[in-house]
Amino acid sequence: MSKLRRQLSSNTASVVETKNLIDIKAKTGNLYESIAIVAKRANQINISLREELHNKLEEFASHTDSLEEIHENKEQIEISKAYEKMPNPAILATQEFMDDKVYYRKNDEDLFR
Repeated sequence: MSKLRRQLSSNTASVVETKNLIDIKAKTGNLYESIAIVAKRANQINISLREELHNKLEEFASHTDSLEEIHENKEQIEISKAYEKMPNPAILATQEFMDDKVYYRKNDEDLFR
């Protein structure tokens, strides 16, 4: 299942909702560490969605330079609109983090001393 269908079928809101900082901090014990984890996951989601969108739009790409061949493609427009309606990757990453769907590990520097 593509990310598009998975995200549209999930109940993730596409608008920003306030989160309790104490709940975010409780996941790792450090607020900044939690935010860093969410940011890295948001970057991963963004990269995969961008690749998926480019792959889908590549099917419609015209490799000629003729202006006469450029026309509207309704399927291409619908795909683009669907991706625009998707929640922001940061919202998705935060929701995954709060639902314990993100795997992360802490590199412990004391192990090597």
